[in-house]
Amino acid sequence: MSRRPIDFQVTREDLKTIRHVLRACIQQVRVVLRAIALEQLAAGQTAPVVSRAVHFSPQAVRRIAHRYKQGGLEMALYERHGRGSKQLLDASAKQRVIAMVCSDPPEGQARWTVRLIAEEAVKRKLVPQVGRETIRVLLSSHELKPWREKNVVYRRSRRRIHTQDGGRAGRV
Repeated sequence: MSRRPIDFQVTREDLKTIRHVLRACIQQVRVVLRAIALEQLAAGQTAPVVSRAVHFSPQAVRRIAHRYKQGGLEMALYERHGRGSKQLLDASAKQRVIAMVCSDPPEGQARWTVRLIAEEAVKRKLVPQVGRETIRVLLSSHELKPWREKNVVYRRSRRRIHTQDGGRAGRV
């Protein structure tokens, strides 16, 4: 027992856009395959036939058609935004935590640790709550390793000292 064909119509403007996507030089493969699937469905092909052509499951082809019906071409071709969890720290909170890490550690501590940074950030009310992994990823993205060195902020000088005889003595 097979499913009945999808009642599917594509507007002329959307068909032009699909053909433009297929002719464009650089596109994501999944976008091109979805465009091919929509084009074949508009030509009257069934989902199982289209699925063999684009190497999707018939359910995936039907999902593309339903997304086109619900939200139009953009929703059918492109990925949904906002997948995954929301970032825990906004840009200002990240800056506050990095500034704290670049300062001296609390009394009685020789250097910052990831656990200490997380505890101090909450204690100083820089962020409402934060986990060690979030702090670790933040430090890694800024290439900071405060547990290795006491001073993590360095000033690099590009100015060279010139001696009286015109030679270079080195960097300052």
